[in-house]
Amino acid sequence: MIRSTFLHLPGVGPATEAELWHEGILDWADLLVAGEVRALPSRARAPLERAVRGSEEALRRRDASWFGSRLPDREHWRLYPEFAGETAFLDIETTALSPYEGIVTVTSVHGAGRTRSFVAGEDLGELPAYLRGFALLVTFNGSRFDVPFLKTSFPGFVPPPVHIDLRFLLYRLGLAGGLKRIEAVLGLGDRTGVEGVDGLEAVRLWQEHRRGNRQALERLVRYNRADTVNLQPLLELAVRELTGRLLGAGGSPRGGTPPASPAP
Repeated sequence: MIRSTFLHLPGVGPATEAELWHEGILDWADLLVAGEVRALPSRARAPLERAVRGSEEALRRRDASWFGSRLPDREHWRLYPEFAGETAFLDIETTALSPYEGIVTVTSVHGAGRTRSFVAGEDLGELPAYLRGFALLVTFNGSRFDVPFLKTSFPGFVPPPVHIDLRFLLYRLGLAGGLKRIEAVLGLGDRTGVEGVDGLEAVRLWQEHRRGNRQALERLVRYNRADTVNLQPLLELAVRELTGRLLGAGGSPRGGTPPASPAP
């Protein structure tokens, strides 16, 4: 999808991007070899071609931040297919809703072929360095909760340069509510062994662990890992659906007319 994206190019907005697709310019290569393009004034061609070559170079360097700084935040999902192997799915458990009243207890990161959990009092301090190995970060409501909590808990914490918040991405597909509700609606995700566990129970499990109950910690970690791993199929579904809304299955605009601009 990123090679079919023009929104990060200078002077290109959703309407112009849709017109380019409608004219049959479906990726950067098409733009470079196209003759006259109705959607673009002739004076815009040279800077756009330079920006396309810059895009290719950024992909060669695996520089997700180059695109992240140029694309609207709500369109960061377009980077996932290209950077799937460099994506960290993350979820945290805490003892309170505010980082000034509670602590991070367990955090799991799913990506690069493994799922790793970090536990307060054991190895949680290794989390910031571990995340530096990823280009994309995926959370559910993490822009309002997980990331601010981690920034307060770890002064100097720098998340991966591109953040996809699934809560708002899924809302664009008409899927509102909490993570577990959306999983149930879509029939996605595996919560075997942690059925019925929620945020309040996660706090109780941590308290039980602090009193010496090792099984409580194991259950808490398992719950947190489910929250984290289940983000991947949800993102992949969202990417497929949003790509289909912009481009038809054959790689061309649906119905022979320019796709509608995304709703704000």
